[in-house]
Amino acid sequence: MSTTRLMILGLVSYLQPVHGYDIRKELTSWNVESWANVQPGSIYHALRRMTEEGLLEEVATEQVGNRPARTLYRLTAAGTAEYQALLRRYWWEYQEPHDPFLAAFAFLPHLPRAEAAGALRARARLLEDWTKTYRDNVDQWMEHKPPHVGWQFELTLARCEAEARWCHDIAARIEAGEGAHHNEEPDAKGAEEWRRAIRAEHGEPVDDEDE
Repeated sequence: MSTTRLMILGLVSYLQPVHGYDIRKELTSWNVESWANVQPGSIYHALRRMTEEGLLEEVATEQVGNRPARTLYRLTAAGTAEYQALLRRYWWEYQEPHDPFLAAFAFLPHLPRAEAAGALRARARLLEDWTKTYRDNVDQWMEHKPPHVGWQFELTLARCEAEARWCHDIAARIEAGEGAHHNEEPDAKGAEEWRRAIRAEHGEPVDDEDE
């Protein structure tokens, strides 16, 4: 929700007074669902909620012909303060990206060795194809866009290139025999050492029902 809030407050600050429809259209054109985890369907709900919280205020409601009525929004003083706080929070803090691949990779030993290595090689090729497509079309994609949008693409590009190299490296280590995988002899001693290490770092599991 914080990312959605930041994106909406930022756009209202930039475009105000602005219709909710125009905010949704603008964010959709940015493909925010793919890189900021902002779902277009949540935008109107967020606008209503932030209005109730006093971060936004309704300036007017307009209706053209038979089209649905559209409300114009602008920031309140509280909304401006919230926007500035969120903006600086995300500039100065680091949060690890939420990637479903990491959840799947946590269970790497459940895949056969050959499949795991093959999947990593395939993932590397997908990332490499994306970076090639970007490099081949960067001039077209950047047409009429401000420089910082290109810098944002460069960050995504650097992450993709680094992950592709990592995929190839881990695939090679798996192929060389490192780690344990599905249908291989289980390492009971190694599993118990892993459990002890986790508990030493995080403590014994707690049953919430006992609290």
